[in-house]
Amino acid sequence: MSRHFDQAEGLSEQHDPETHQYVFNQTMMRIKDPKRSLQFYSDVMGMTLVKRLDFPEMKFSLYFMAALSPEQREQWSKDHDERIKQTFSRPAMLELTHNWGDEDNEALSFHSGNSEPKGFGHIGFAVPDIDTACERFEKLGVAFQKRPADGNMKGIAFIKDPDGYWIEIFTPERLPELLSEHL
Repeated sequence: MSRHFDQAEGLSEQHDPETHQYVFNQTMMRIKDPKRSLQFYSDVMGMTLVKRLDFPEMKFSLYFMAALSPEQREQWSKDHDERIKQTFSRPAMLELTHNWGDEDNEALSFHSGNSEPKGFGHIGFAVPDIDTACERFEKLGVAFQKRPADGNMKGIAFIKDPDGYWIEIFTPERLPELLSEHL
């Protein structure tokens, strides 16, 4: 067996062949106000709403967001059923879940997972140039949790979405040097 992947205690050496076609499809995050969150993820992060599903009887909506190039956008079907199949077979999407009426509840906020009790931590976006991306986020008034020059891990940033969820921003080409300083 080739060992070109990392190893860790508890990690299985063999994967059940029945899992070979599994696709990691989505991470779900609750949102308070879809207008605010959709604007953030489309305008600030460049994501595309590939499918919206409304469930009137249960009073909630799902918004499936994907990072798509203009060429990839053209490949999506306009047919409702085909679009559902495409949505649920594509890797790495955000499922933003809105319970109707939450936007009117002043007291409602969501736990980011980064304070006690800790849990969910963040999502991450690779960008071509972290400094250029962070300058753009600054101009757009995006809240920063950590700027690239801050903290022990220089060269990565964390911004916050409208509900306070953290988004890690990094440039893949810069990570080997960055990480070698700490490993």
